[in-house]
Amino acid sequence: MNTTVKRSLSGTVFLAVMLGGLLLGRWPFTILFAFITATMMEEFYRMTMGKSYRRLQSLAVSLAIGLFVVVNFELSDGESGITALSCGFIFVIALMVASLFEKDHTDFMKTGFLYAGMLYIGLPLALSNFVVFQEGGTFSGILMIAFFSIIWASDVGAYCFGLLLGQKIWPAKLCPTISPKKSWAGYVGGLATSVLAGAILSWTGLVSFPMVHCLVMAALMHVAGVFGDLFESMWKRAAGIKDSGNIIPGHGGLMDRFDSALFAIPTGYFYLMLFDLV
Repeated sequence: MNTTVKRSLSGTVFLAVMLGGLLLGRWPFTILFAFITATMMEEFYRMTMGKSYRRLQSLAVSLAIGLFVVVNFELSDGESGITALSCGFIFVIALMVASLFEKDHTDFMKTGFLYAGMLYIGLPLALSNFVVFQEGGTFSGILMIAFFSIIWASDVGAYCFGLLLGQKIWPAKLCPTISPKKSWAGYVGGLATSVLAGAILSWTGLVSFPMVHCLVMAALMHVAGVFGDLFESMWKRAAGIKDSGNIIPGHGGLMDRFDSALFAIPTGYFYLMLFDLV
């Protein structure tokens, strides 16, 4: 099958699954994001730890899923979610204690990646529950769809502008030591398309925030998303791999799809909280 066709088909399926998980209600969202949490954690540990401490890796993945589910259940009951988030600290302590009972401590320094995965992936995905649960425990995936619309608009804009202008017209590289293909043309193009997406979200009434807040939020999410993309690229470069996985044909792993979102979604939600908009 042609690579472009493969990427298009898998991208369409991915989009359909994401929209279904966010529009069909709480349980599809919970199942989908618990799966995303597990898969991304496994990709990260495979990248950083290989086959070392497989039992601890499995425990860390289980604890990350547990944190997501605990926050999900508390918010669905109309609670603040703060109590559930405190479980994250308890889970990390449990992981530390479990590491003491490993028979072989030769590569014990590698266990630090377990906690990195919890902080880098497990916590942001657990916090995603705050985006979809409104006061009183009502579920709505609209704000999350708006966030992903901004992130995807940023990605598409960066790719298109980078392809059109980043080769000869404006070839200056954004961060050549980490991601040689990323150009300033792509960065500016992604900023423009993400802000445009924010404006469209406001114009269409998909979100009820004032226009100025949509524009600023979109710009901040773009910047955060770029850092998220570069951060994952740094991990992959250190590990000597091109993709985090192959679960999405032609696109790589879930970390490759959600690297921007791990930074951008918390940034967007924090901005809305700062101005008491959520």
